[in-house]
Amino acid sequence: MNPLRILVVDDEPAIRRFLNTSLGSQGYLVVDAEDGATALAKLAETPPPDVLVLDLGMPGMDGFEVIRRVREGGSSLPIVVLSVRTDEAGKVKALDLGADDYVTKPFGIDELLARIRTALRHRLQQEGERPVFKVGDLSVDLVRRVVTVGAGEVKLTPREYDILRTLVAHAGKVLTHKFLLHEVWGTETDVQYLRIYIRTLRQKIEPDPEQPRLILTEQGVGYRLKAPD
Repeated sequence: MNPLRILVVDDEPAIRRFLNTSLGSQGYLVVDAEDGATALAKLAETPPPDVLVLDLGMPGMDGFEVIRRVREGGSSLPIVVLSVRTDEAGKVKALDLGADDYVTKPFGIDELLARIRTALRHRLQQEGERPVFKVGDLSVDLVRRVVTVGAGEVKLTPREYDILRTLVAHAGKVLTHKFLLHEVWGTETDVQYLRIYIRTLRQKIEPDPEQPRLILTEQGVGYRLKAPD
């Protein structure tokens, strides 16, 4: 089996060296680029990369433009962005443009590897969506629209179910407030409505709603449903 190819795009040589060594030691084949234009050229090569790890703040063509061009071209390539810790607006913008996930600098390689695995799993899940989703004690039958926690069925309102179904369809991926509002309400209504429904949903499916383990909050960005193990 050929190793998975990861394209690392960052204008900092030290980060490219670190990722080349760290990802290479995990069995990935790493190629890198120092700017957006070079990244697009490498994305057009054969065979193409399997995952894109992309810095947002580069001179010239930045990471946002790279994401926009990749998605406008119809590619579903998993994209994990690298962002500075305080840039919540940048994270939201990248996700809304079509990035799959993000890691904040400074980051540990284990966290990045987990995000890469999640992005790859999310792509496979979208290509062949499973009729029954399970994580922990939660089970969601997407065909019968039945939600159970442990041995008991949980009654959800139509809106609560729509939110949960959307989270399930993108399990492991952080979904922005804007994305969830558009998917569930069809418009950008007040984000406070979303927070209220998330709170009631947690009360019905979480063992401890005050310390959620299934529906996780990405502060200032959105929500993430825990992916199956």
